[in-house]
Amino acid sequence: MRNKRGLIACILFLIAFAVVTVYRETKNVKEIAYQRNEGIIFNTVYHITYQYDSDLQAEIEDELHLFDATLSPFNKTSIITRVNENDSAVVLNEWFVNVFRRSQEIWSRTGGAFDPTVSPLINAWGFGFKQGYSLLSHDIDSLLQFVGMNKVSIDNGKVKKQDPRMSLNFSAIAKGYAVDVVAEFLKSKGIKNFLVEIGGELVAKGYNQKGECWQVGINKPEENGENIIGDIEEIIAICDEAMATSGNYRNFRYENGKRIAHTIDPVSGYPVQHSLLSATVVASDCMTADAYATAFMVLGVEKSLQLAEQLKLDAYLIYSIDSVSTGVKMTPGMKKLIVRDSH
Repeated sequence: MRNKRGLIACILFLIAFAVVTVYRETKNVKEIAYQRNEGIIFNTVYHITYQYDSDLQAEIEDELHLFDATLSPFNKTSIITRVNENDSAVVLNEWFVNVFRRSQEIWSRTGGAFDPTVSPLINAWGFGFKQGYSLLSHDIDSLLQFVGMNKVSIDNGKVKKQDPRMSLNFSAIAKGYAVDVVAEFLKSKGIKNFLVEIGGELVAKGYNQKGECWQVGINKPEENGENIIGDIEEIIAICDEAMATSGNYRNFRYENGKRIAHTIDPVSGYPVQHSLLSATVVASDCMTADAYATAFMVLGVEKSLQLAEQLKLDAYLIYSIDSVSTGVKMTPGMKKLIVRDSH
């Protein structure tokens, strides 16, 4: 009997010790301050909030500058620039290979709607590095021979192109991947609560200072003439997911009184002419969300919803009804994330 009582007492002591330990650890975690960093990277603004006992901004920026040296087409010495210049001595790193492989996968799943080789068409239509011009059908046909992720591959650590004039531009996926890279860096430090946002693409993990899921906004795509009004369309709450938005309403030009969108269909070679104004995607990682948000802007409302549900992504699509009215369609999962309905 004595042994039994002793065993019970020992078990009760261990339980009490465990409860006190958990309480102390929880209390200590709650007492750790949230750091807030912001700055400029990739010609856009970043905001990063994380719960940690010291400021990591310098280390975060070092990571982002290394990323820029890999995938920025504006960086004259970056890996992607050297690939585009057919530099045989360039060595691909893990980041480049990862984004290349993921791009090929998403290109396939979207039927070519997402395509990092589309730069010749973007440039020709006036939305890239070079001055655009009026294109005829034979111009489009001649440019399409340089477009298609099936025409490039990685072999023995080198990018192989069907035509050396082909170029890669991962701008529609790289910013999201950069957010993931920062998120992985924070997790490597043991950080469990953070929000990383670069130019509107973001990853949220854990909880904010109030112990709640992070609340983030989806912008309302309004325009007054050629000026954009950036009000909030919805507020959603996410704890362990990523979000990215792509839209036609922020980058377009007028030609003969008609608005020409900046989104080019890599399959047809022409700017898209459907009603979709913006696509917001929630996924498990920001690289995925970023790429599919871009692809949805090519595919339009109905095809995007079908693909989102097929791939188990959450999507929020804002489309034009007429010159003054907009409508919204979303996946059932996205509807559950909304915490403030502005309608």
